Amino acid sequence: MILPIVQYGNPILREKCAEVKEITPELEKLVSDMIETMEDAHGVGLAAPQIGEGIQLAIVDVSHDPECFTFLKVNGEEVLLEKVMPLVFINPVLELGSERETDLEGCLSIQEIQGKVSRPATVRATLPQLDGSVLEVEADGLIARAIQHETDHLNGVLFVDRMSPASKLNIKKKLKALLPRRR
Repeated sequence: MILPIVQYGNPILREKCAEVKEITPELEKLVSDMIETMEDAHGVGLAAPQIGEGIQLAIVDVSHDPECFTFLKVNGEEVLLEKVMPLVFINPVLELGSERETDLEGCLSIQEIQGKVSRPATVRATLPQLDGSVLEVEADGLIARAIQHETDHLNGVLFVDRMSPASKLNIKKKLKALLPRRR
């Protein structure tokens, strides 16, 4: 089922999400719905707060762009992209590389706005899975960026928060226009 995507200005996008403590059939159904929602919206990631759920659950799928990275390791082994996508994870823990890259980002919850964001170029992510296993993912490129972007959502951080002050100034009016009008 395609779910409505929460938009900029909704307070849930600014909340630190609760850890997932139990895998239930409802959670598994939510994951299925989130994948369908992300695909319908042509996104590369979706976090639970973006569909109104304040839990540490996110999905990343960059399989549409197999050239979007130079390395991808899962549990120390190089793997094919299609073996791990869509990447569904709960309660992520990230170790960020020291080198940084700046690239254009957008967000399904902030429609029609994109901006350049500087992020660590590489990530080592500990990503618990719904089946109880844990994946240790090491990656660069769009995979690393998407994992960081979705994990930010789980901590109440939006990509616009990571833009340079000058870039933020350029989009200030657009962001204000996205806020729900008070009556």
